[in-house]
Amino acid sequence: MPELAEVGDFCPNDTCPNAGKTDEDNIVKYGTTAKGLQRYRCKTCGRTFSENTGTIFYNKHTPAEEIIETLALVAEGSRVASLSRVKGYKEETIRNWLQQAAGHAEQIEDALMSEYEIERGQLDALWSYVGHKGQDEEQESEEGEKRNP
Repeated sequence: MPELAEVGDFCPNDTCPNAGKTDEDNIVKYGTTAKGLQRYRCKTCGRTFSENTGTIFYNKHTPAEEIIETLALVAEGSRVASLSRVKGYKEETIRNWLQQAAGHAEQIEDALMSEYEIERGQLDALWSYVGHKGQDEEQESEEGEKRNP
């Protein structure tokens, strides 16, 4: 089974001639961010990027562990409204994390199953919940547009 490329193995800049190529000599470590994340630099285009580029944790002020724990609690059956009160995040923020996590389902599932002992059935319910919430919001906005032309 081929090994998957990770951030730092290739240039994520779409305009770079070496974008997406896993040339070991092209990407070099380039210090760390203020949060202590590894930074990388592409020798071809000169663009720098951090180790969480392209993940749901990119550009977030909330620690990755807190986001994963919140997703695990949703998978366990906790309501978003309850988590909002207990954890102090807006419901919209938690829903945004869920929507973004759906785009990285495989990596999120690995983390939830290994670190939080979430079972496959709970993950299926989580992704079903995420899918239905997206549909509900679209339907509500369409209905609102119909009522308020």
